[in-house]
Amino acid sequence: MASLRDISRRMSSIKSTMQVTRTMEMISTARIRKALDRAEEAFPYKEAITRMLANVASSNAKVDHPLLSEHKEEKNVLFIVVASDRGLAGGFNVVPQRLVEREAKKLASKGVAYELITCGRKPTEYFTSRKMSPNMSFVGISSEPNMDEAERIASYVIDGYTNEQIDRVELIYWHAKSRVDQEFVTERLLPISREALMMPNKPRTAEAVVEVPQDIATEFEFEPSAGEVLGQLLPAYVRTVIFHALLDSAAAEHGARRRAMQSATDSAEEVLGQLSRTYNRVRQGSITTELNEIIGGASALEDSN
Repeated sequence: MASLRDISRRMSSIKSTMQVTRTMEMISTARIRKALDRAEEAFPYKEAITRMLANVASSNAKVDHPLLSEHKEEKNVLFIVVASDRGLAGGFNVVPQRLVEREAKKLASKGVAYELITCGRKPTEYFTSRKMSPNMSFVGISSEPNMDEAERIASYVIDGYTNEQIDRVELIYWHAKSRVDQEFVTERLLPISREALMMPNKPRTAEAVVEVPQDIATEFEFEPSAGEVLGQLLPAYVRTVIFHALLDSAAAEHGARRRAMQSATDSAEEVLGQLSRTYNRVRQGSITTELNEIIGGASALEDSN
């Protein structure tokens, strides 16, 4: 059994760790409200531009755009992985990293190439260490994403898809449902499907789209043409979806870290309670042993006299 000194040192170490986890929990709690507000403020714009696109795409006007066309053969897939610069957030980084790694191996086994864009130091280091170096990476701004980051990513994927160098784009991130709950999201960014435009929320099926009330898009006249209007809206839509995913992920990161640190603090308190009981038992046993030795020594002196 461990000595009193060993148990005392371990208890002191756990108390120090608890101070760190409580502090990190408080910081994340303070930051999550601001991050959620940013994501919520950006959502109406995303919803509006999606609705505008849906109106144009569902109109009687003949519209055609490369971003709406699915390529005949899938030769190269791009994954946009949005995670964190820091750890200590539970499975926030691990889940998307392992998912993309599995999907990349499946594609490689079929002879399909893949590319990576990582947002966050953790996924960048993870894939680099596994010789899966990202084509683009963004570090140091996971908790405070900006539009410049979204524009650079959007420009890369739009050019790649338009030139048929990329055949599919998957966006992987965590959605902040609330301060407490996060939902893992895998969203097909390109090609843009009619179902995705008509129904931003799942399930996105052709049958479900029929039930969605439509604006009277046929009464609108597009100048210079519906196709050119669509050509302006689609790149803006891609940028908006990416930027909102970055904001959403930032809010989810703070929520995941708060929950992870709360769980760590609770576990530390539980271990501390167990160690405290062990310490008391060992101390009581030590006192009992000392008393027995004293009594035994006194008895031996009496017998000698």
